[in-house]
Amino acid sequence: MSSTRWALILMLAAMALIIFANVILRYTTNQSIEWAEEVARYLMVWLTFIGAGPVLRYGGHIAVENLQDVLPRKIAITLRILIAIVISAFFIFMMVYGYIYVDRVHYQLTPTTQISMGWVYASIPIGGFILLLNWLFIVRDYVFHRKFAADEHFDATASASL
Repeated sequence: MSSTRWALILMLAAMALIIFANVILRYTTNQSIEWAEEVARYLMVWLTFIGAGPVLRYGGHIAVENLQDVLPRKIAITLRILIAIVISAFFIFMMVYGYIYVDRVHYQLTPTTQISMGWVYASIPIGGFILLLNWLFIVRDYVFHRKFAADEHFDATASASL
């Protein structure tokens, strides 16, 4: 299992434990952990940006593929090359402007935990990098064969059930 998946598992587990503990304390003692909601919210932000890369690699994001399906193969490949360039440019945009944004907010502190907002917003350029890295692993198969890891999983599942 990759380090990204382990990081996602640990963040999700921490978020679930914090919220669970906060709910139990709120209903059993009428007291809550004052930082619980803030930390859980920031963990959710990190989960979103970091988790987008592995989901992209697997082919789990929503895609509109109707146009590609009706086009001749060479034109469909050309369209997917254009899509690949736009997606790559967007991930680079996320990294560059995410870094600029982190630099602008790093003096601001979160309301409860008093950590730099730069730590929260660092998920944007890091997530953009993970997206680009995962994209580079699959872009060739996507462009020429329109394949994702999910396709191999479904093929293996279908042949195993026969």
